[in-house]
Amino acid sequence: TKKAPLPFTTSTLQQEAAKTLNFSTQKTMRIAQQLYEGVDIKGEGTIGLITYLRTDSTRISEEAERAAGEFISQTYGEGYYMPDKTDKKSGKKIQDAHEAIRPTDVTRTPASLKDSLTREQLRLYQLIWKRFVASRMSPARYETISIKIAAKNYRFSVATSKIAFEGFRAVYTESEEEKEENNVVANRIEKDAKLTKESFDAKQHYTQPPAHYTEAALVKMLEELGVGRPSTYAPTISTII
Repeated sequence: TKKAPLPFTTSTLQQEAAKTLNFSTQKTMRIAQQLYEGVDIKGEGTIGLITYLRTDSTRISEEAERAAGEFISQTYGEGYYMPDKTDKKSGKKIQDAHEAIRPTDVTRTPASLKDSLTREQLRLYQLIWKRFVASRMSPARYETISIKIAAKNYRFSVATSKIAFEGFRAVYTESEEEKEENNVVANRIEKDAKLTKESFDAKQHYTQPPAHYTEAALVKMLEELGVGRPSTYAPTISTII
């Protein structure tokens, strides 16, 4: 099984927006600020679409939890909602004054706001909305077949997996997930089958030095080392640049 991701904090939002939308940290914060302060929605006036954007907590209020439960059960089906996530407190000193970054009203889907938001506002809102909804959903389940192949003193292994129940992946997949490669071989081999070697492709791998920082990687490192607060990541990076 693969668990649903936690909802966004300032740093995870900046990282994911950089990877998925190619936004700089400053741009992410600027657009999030607009969504937080309020956008003119046709027929409804100015409405703040997301909760406070500077936070390092993944906590969600009870009313938001309830609303998410109803929305997910109605939209995707009963089996997709996973109530009562107990959020683990990390050893870091977090100031739990604000909730995680989430939509103020989960029923306000990105599609329904298409005409009221700019393209960039919509893309960021969609990211926040999807991540929040996914964080309240059931884990994805995979069926995995793994094969061990014996060749004299050596052991080779090959594995393949396919999705049995998509769970939160119905809404959201993270930028890091590679495309599922389906290994055809593994589906056709019986236990104790005899295999013959047709060719052997020897490859040598070298350990690479660490890559340059991207803005996302730098934010991640700042958070891990406890440098600054959620509100300082973007200004720190713009100062460096």
